[in-house]
Amino acid sequence: MNLDPVQASAADQFGRQSHRYGKGHILADVSDVVSALEQIGPLPPPVRVLDVATGAGHTGLHLAGLGHDVTCADIAQPMLDRVTESARERNVSIRTHLHPAEAFPYDDDETFDLVTCRVAAHHFSDPAKFVSETARVLKPGGHFLLIDGSVEDDQSEAEEWTHQVEKLRDPSHHRFLRPSSWQSHCAAAGLKTIHCQLDPFKMPDLNWYFETADTPPENRRRVLELVRTAPEQARRQFRIAEENGIIVWWWRRLTLIAQK
Repeated sequence: MNLDPVQASAADQFGRQSHRYGKGHILADVSDVVSALEQIGPLPPPVRVLDVATGAGHTGLHLAGLGHDVTCADIAQPMLDRVTESARERNVSIRTHLHPAEAFPYDDDETFDLVTCRVAAHHFSDPAKFVSETARVLKPGGHFLLIDGSVEDDQSEAEEWTHQVEKLRDPSHHRFLRPSSWQSHCAAAGLKTIHCQLDPFKMPDLNWYFETADTPPENRRRVLELVRTAPEQARRQFRIAEENGIIVWWWRRLTLIAQK
């Protein structure tokens, strides 16, 4: 694969840390996916699904378990190896495909009924191209489901603060997008947004995130300083607090559904 610097950083980071994203990871709880699918309505199996930047495959494996025809794609081969192993353990059938989110090796139109991407798009170098590729491979009437971190449209100070924190915690982080930006990308690609909602989601303690991303000690120190000096807008937006000596905050989780 020919990767740009942002893509190469993500491939390296998640290739090295793939062992941290399996059982017991926060993303193993797919209740957010279940709720989002209810917004789409019944999907009688088997529909064809593409799960982009699948990571450890929690979304794709859930959909495969429902009887759907699932392709799990990722930029890091070690992640796909773990998906294959998990599928074998669960006795479900999936395909895997190695490629970046900005370039799909699939035919135009009538390829997939559903394209999903969960808690990964903030690593993409070109979100607009990702949405364009999603629209290209969706069947007419097909759905795009995106779940990712975000910040409300009028919270620019909080947005910049969380960008600094995430970039230090995990250098492969690129950018959280506001809901309006995702909606604009969808509209430009010919997708109609039918659901767009931000919900607070309580995160594990900060040290868990440091360990998951293998954050260097100096970056950990700088993140803790950013938390200590966080502007009031960020404190309100993310409900930053300390509980029993542990730093906690509430992520803003965006669920967006669009249709072709």
